[in-house]
Amino acid sequence: MIEFNFETDFELKNQSKVQKWIAETIISEGYELGEIVYVFCDDDFLLKLNIEFLDHDTLTDILSFDYGVGKQINGEIYISIERVAENSKDFNTRFDDELHRVMIHGILHFCGYKDKSDSEEKSMRKKEDESLEKFALLQ
Repeated sequence: MIEFNFETDFELKNQSKVQKWIAETIISEGYELGEIVYVFCDDDFLLKLNIEFLDHDTLTDILSFDYGVGKQINGEIYISIERVAENSKDFNTRFDDELHRVMIHGILHFCGYKDKSDSEEKSMRKKEDESLEKFALLQ
């Protein structure tokens, strides 16, 4: 099950297509879909979580909480719509493309991908790009 919640007036487009894409990504990585909850929020909401749970007093675009058990993917993913909008301007990308990249980034973390080192980050980016290409091909 993939659920979308909104703590801001943002509305996610093509929710069924996004759910299918995320589920297919999880399965293609050798995992099974459990319960994934996305929460779309603003900077203030996410900053409070970042301070409370990670002791980081900085803005971020995403926080993910992994509750996976074995090969079943379960977790919560919080996304700041304000950060995504800012990043899309900074990286000169469409808002929806940046949003989808951030959404799948959280899922890839749940599937075991890391991004702490340069090589890990490169591998993560490659996987994100592959996933975004698959999303574009989905009907």
